[in-house]
Amino acid sequence: MAQSPKSPKTPTKFNYEKDDSSFWEKFSTLGRKKKIKEVQEVQQEGQYAIDSPGKPNAPEIPPEDYNLGDNEQRSIIQPQCLNQPNVRDLLQVLTDWMNDELVEERIIVTNIEQDLYDGQVLHKLWEKLTGNTLNVLEVTQSEEGQKQKLSVVLNAVNHTLGFHHTTPKWTVESVHSKNVVAILHLLVALVRHFRAPIRLPENVSVTVVIVKKSGSKLTAEKFEEQITAVYEDVGMRCERDAFDTLFDHAPEKLQVVKKSLVTFVNKHLNKLNFEVVDLGSDFRDGVYLCLLMGLLGGFFVPLHEFHLTPRDNEQMIHNVAFSFDLMQDVGLAKPKARPEDIVNMDLKSTLRCLYNLFTKYRNIA
Repeated sequence: MAQSPKSPKTPTKFNYEKDDSSFWEKFSTLGRKKKIKEVQEVQQEGQYAIDSPGKPNAPEIPPEDYNLGDNEQRSIIQPQCLNQPNVRDLLQVLTDWMNDELVEERIIVTNIEQDLYDGQVLHKLWEKLTGNTLNVLEVTQSEEGQKQKLSVVLNAVNHTLGFHHTTPKWTVESVHSKNVVAILHLLVALVRHFRAPIRLPENVSVTVVIVKKSGSKLTAEKFEEQITAVYEDVGMRCERDAFDTLFDHAPEKLQVVKKSLVTFVNKHLNKLNFEVVDLGSDFRDGVYLCLLMGLLGGFFVPLHEFHLTPRDNEQMIHNVAFSFDLMQDVGLAKPKARPEDIVNMDLKSTLRCLYNLFTKYRNIA
């Protein structure tokens, strides 16, 4: 059956006058929007020029660091710093050291950011270095579980390194967020404390950017962060001496030696109304060592040369190092111990140091 032809559509009648007006209105609106956008862009450029005048070396802020909460701040390393020869050398030395220590665990570290953030490698490294066992889960996948494990591991590490009342340069958050600067500080501290038989590149520093968000504004400040200094004693291993024998085989005689040394130092410190009770902890901040050197040597120790009330490990280390300088000034040999050993309350190192003073000054009234 043939279909009936469709009726032709009635031609649409345009109101050209009205459409003409509508078209020009749209064109005008587009023009205004474009003009407003250009003005806004010019204003933003002007504001940026005012906020950051003449900064040819403006910090590079990775995109992931734009997303900060209000008043939140984050420290990041300038990416190009990782390409500096001495930084690359430091990363390689630390990586090789960890791999040497962990070879029996069949753990291979290739990238300190990616391999250390969850606490697994640090856990095994601490156990290997200390010879102790840490009761913590071996492997955990969740972020919360990783942070819990990392917290336990870092607590053990901090205790070993002597951070009992001071704050180290690393935290659970900084390590878990793969902050290279924090991880480098941590590894260098472990190398120094355990006297690893390696030589660290000296005076390594990196450019760190502190990014902070205040309201809708993101600010960034740059500064140089020193990672390593000049070390004369890296890898130094003290030869066994009488104190090793006392500690290992004659603990009863060790108590006699300790009592004699306490009597000796208090005989002189009592002149300043100070008294030592625990040889291991009372000398860790270096204050008594500095004062004792003045009393024994018969000279005044300038108070501006050391910290009477040290606030952190760095100031304590400065005090002990200064007392070592005073010991050499009066003709004593340079102590075998490091300032860090005294600060970390290594009793054997403290006893060695005090015994040297005892042998030279025991007959002084």
